[in-house]
Amino acid sequence: MFVRWMVGSFLALGAGLAGLAGAQTFPAKPIRIMVAFPPGGPSDYAARVVSTKLAESLGQPVVVDNRPGAGGALATELAARAAPDGYTLVVGNTGTLTVLPHLQAKIPYDALRDFTPITNLIGGPSFLLLHPSVPAKNLRELVALAKRQPGKLTYASAGVGQISHMNGELLKLLAGIDLLHVPYKGTGQVTPELLGGQVSMTFSTSVDNLQFVKAGRVRLLAVTGKERLGVIPDTPTMAEAGVPGFDSLNWNGIVGPARIPRDIVNRLNRELVRAVKAPDVVEKVVAQGNFVIGDTPEQFGGYIRTESEKWGRVVKQAKIKVD
Repeated sequence: MFVRWMVGSFLALGAGLAGLAGAQTFPAKPIRIMVAFPPGGPSDYAARVVSTKLAESLGQPVVVDNRPGAGGALATELAARAAPDGYTLVVGNTGTLTVLPHLQAKIPYDALRDFTPITNLIGGPSFLLLHPSVPAKNLRELVALAKRQPGKLTYASAGVGQISHMNGELLKLLAGIDLLHVPYKGTGQVTPELLGGQVSMTFSTSVDNLQFVKAGRVRLLAVTGKERLGVIPDTPTMAEAGVPGFDSLNWNGIVGPARIPRDIVNRLNRELVRAVKAPDVVEKVVAQGNFVIGDTPEQFGGYIRTESEKWGRVVKQAKIKVD
């Protein structure tokens, strides 16, 4: 009995020392950050804005690997199935971790169980843009108009389940109004349709569209976050403008497979937070109409759960389905 106990103790000690040694030598090879969408989007931007600084601090190459497909589920599933050693990470966002799991019955991963949160990198609100032909100068007037004309006003989205779609449904639920959803295939089609007056409004995440506000081609009513945005401080939040409880961000953070050793999680968190909070990175992020987050793994995990609950309720109440 004593011999068996001694052997078991030595084996456990050996495994613990091996794990500690592995964490101390991490990283010993290149790290891959997968992006679930094509280059150029918010998730891709989040990965690339920290990858160079992360490579410098870790002393290993950091490769950004774009794997679009299945609405973001392809790369997210690949990350969930990867070895939990810290060498394969993925940019998780509002859609892949908190909306898609409620839209698709056969999603190939469990967003709350299959991942290790590392840190949320960047967040940013959407801008509620209205075509000038709509006789509403602010959000309260828009809500009143929609109540007088249920189903007549339209809102464009980049597709079912995208943040522009979810924001529209959240507005309908919180304000008690009926708007007609007009989905497009990507954000590139939405702006021309709004400028042309084919749709009444949209929720845009692109700061570039603010140029059309200055030119008087669209009207900016509010931003969707809890706080006003530095680049447009005079624009109220949705809650300030007349829809209490409206809080929505398009966020992008880093997660890895479940069961990554804690020492490696801590190292990755420390270096990623340092990278995203570097002054030159903060300046770039703010210029894009976003803000830096850089939270702890526990804070990010709690935020993912809260966001999942919120969007799950919206999907259920709005009866959103993916064809």
